[in-house]
Amino acid sequence: MIRPLLLTTMLLLIPGITWSSEVFRCQGPDGVIFSDQPCGKDATRVNVIDNRIGGRLNQNLPEPEPEPETSDVPDDVPDEEKQATVQDSGTCRFINSTDLRRYIVREQVVRGMTRDNVRRAFGNPPETYTAPQEVWIYQTRYYGALYELTYVYFRDGCVERVEYRKP
Repeated sequence: MIRPLLLTTMLLLIPGITWSSEVFRCQGPDGVIFSDQPCGKDATRVNVIDNRIGGRLNQNLPEPEPEPETSDVPDDVPDEEKQATVQDSGTCRFINSTDLRRYIVREQVVRGMTRDNVRRAFGNPPETYTAPQEVWIYQTRYYGALYELTYVYFRDGCVERVEYRKP
């Protein structure tokens, strides 16, 4: 009775003991060798990127921007309203990694995406305008004829709105 329990416990512990998160690269007589232990004097550590399904929650967030100053709001406005005005000024919103991947695979652009997300979904824009507001214009063609224009409007580096127009 004790033997099966001991054997089961040992089998469960073995994968945890043998797994190593480090990978080393060495030049051997037959070529390049990869190992979980330093394999020679010229061993270099290889950075292995975690590619498990699910991703990280922070990988699609835009770069942090400096906090907007409340000095832009008139002095006669109460402090609570000043904070609300400052918080409403940003258009970026959090899009979880699963939804973001779904949008990009479906070639969809939604409010709150970054410029990089739009490039991953639609590609590089053929037309861009920076004044009075940053706008990227994409063309959709069917059988060589212009079918639809997609206007992507940005504010503070994030998508504010997307408009689809017929030519």
